[in-house]
Amino acid sequence: MDFDVTVEIPRGTRNKYEADPATHRLHLDRTLFTATQYPADYGYIEDTLAGDGTNLDAMVLVQEPTFPGCLILSRAVGLFRMYDEQGPTPKVLCVPAGDPRQSHLRDITDLDPFLLLEIRHFFEVYKTVEPGKRVTIDEKPWAGHEEAEAEITRCQARAGS
Repeated sequence: MDFDVTVEIPRGTRNKYEADPATHRLHLDRTLFTATQYPADYGYIEDTLAGDGTNLDAMVLVQEPTFPGCLILSRAVGLFRMYDEQGPTPKVLCVPAGDPRQSHLRDITDLDPFLLLEIRHFFEVYKTVEPGKRVTIDEKPWAGHEEAEAEITRCQARAGS
């Protein structure tokens, strides 16, 4: 299953951009209050509706950061389960579908365990000093590509896609 991810936030930045759902224009939401940087390109999967009323979040493991608004044809390798102040906010972990350097990455078990630790740590701390914000990591946060694809399908159905 390949799908488009719209990048809002490139890897390596502290700036958090958000796409306006009505105009599709990007605006600077905030600079992260912590010294933490996004460990992968971060955005959303087109034509989905997650439980929090927004598009389903996705992280794309790119070799080099792209830019806000870039579309990346992606393939899910896993799912990260977490909650924030608005409720469940799962993240689909992806690789670029056409990248031959990552063609062997098909499931969460194919990824370096240290990378998974780094991603988890990012989400544990990225909102810690922001007033009114909180993050809780699921007891079993990581799921494989099948659960990620099932989550995408559920969110597409919810969006009427």
